[in-house]
Amino acid sequence: MKHKVCLLIMSLGILSSCKNAQVVTKSDTGRKIEVYDKELLSIIDSTATIEVLADGFTWSEGPLYLGNKKMLLFTDVPENTIYAWDEINGKTVYLKPSGYNDTLPGGGTEGANGLALDQDGNLILCQHGNRVVARMESSLDKPQANFTYLTKAFLGKKFNSPNDLHICINGDIIFTDPPYGLPDQDQDKRKELKYNGVYLLKKDGSISLMDSTLTRPNGVALSTDEKYMYVANSDKAKSIWIKYELDSLKNIVDRSQFADVTHLTETQKGLPDGLKINKKGYIFATGPGGVLVFSPDSRHLGTINTGQATANCALDETETYLYMTAHSYLMRVRLK
Repeated sequence: MKHKVCLLIMSLGILSSCKNAQVVTKSDTGRKIEVYDKELLSIIDSTATIEVLADGFTWSEGPLYLGNKKMLLFTDVPENTIYAWDEINGKTVYLKPSGYNDTLPGGGTEGANGLALDQDGNLILCQHGNRVVARMESSLDKPQANFTYLTKAFLGKKFNSPNDLHICINGDIIFTDPPYGLPDQDQDKRKELKYNGVYLLKKDGSISLMDSTLTRPNGVALSTDEKYMYVANSDKAKSIWIKYELDSLKNIVDRSQFADVTHLTETQKGLPDGLKINKKGYIFATGPGGVLVFSPDSRHLGTINTGQATANCALDETETYLYMTAHSYLMRVRLK
């Protein structure tokens, strides 16, 4: 994709106003808002500050904003830990272990990755080490490492390492299953499936394979009307997003390439990873350079350049802030 010359690039290092947050923002970081299409300015100010709220993580992932608690949950996958962050307390350990607890031998030792809430307010986790999609069997206020495994295998074969998920309006769960949680990934002797898939786990417990053709299926999100599904492929050789048209039963009726940023991977940190879609249909997709903002018709409007390989992002309930997990950092930026 050829980009237009930036209309405006701003790099700011203003300190966060959060009360006790671990603010480590510096003025020489190079974080900036890159504008390729003026339509981006209806979403975010070119002068918006990219705040660093916390740091010290090995690989931060899976942000989930809990609106009723004014709190963000996110994972540190290699450390098998879920953290919480809020304006008053900053970062605190929320749950450990998060995704590997020796109950299902045969995987790696990494913890939870993607997080979501089901219709009943339960925390649903993609667990790398346990190689399952799980539900935490405790309240959000008193988290405990007590899990029910919603799905552990497909056609008798263990999943690779469930990565990211989307919970549909009717309670169905769509999740991706790349090999990142296995120490040797595709070459790992414990890998039982020959492909890396996208799956539909229905509320009744039945499971079906939606797509087995992506080399590294990663982030997944559905449009608000659930007519379209977007999946990121985090492969440096083929850094793309696929758009799927779904029928009312979530069968794929059409698929097309939504965007290709393979050319950016040589000069920018990061690969297509987590993504979120706001109420107006704009797609916030982590990828080379930070968080790439796309219009519904696939135009790359600009990039929230974090200066880091950025794994995932989450919107708060009013879509006022976009939270970003970027390697060892937790960041956020204010939206319009």
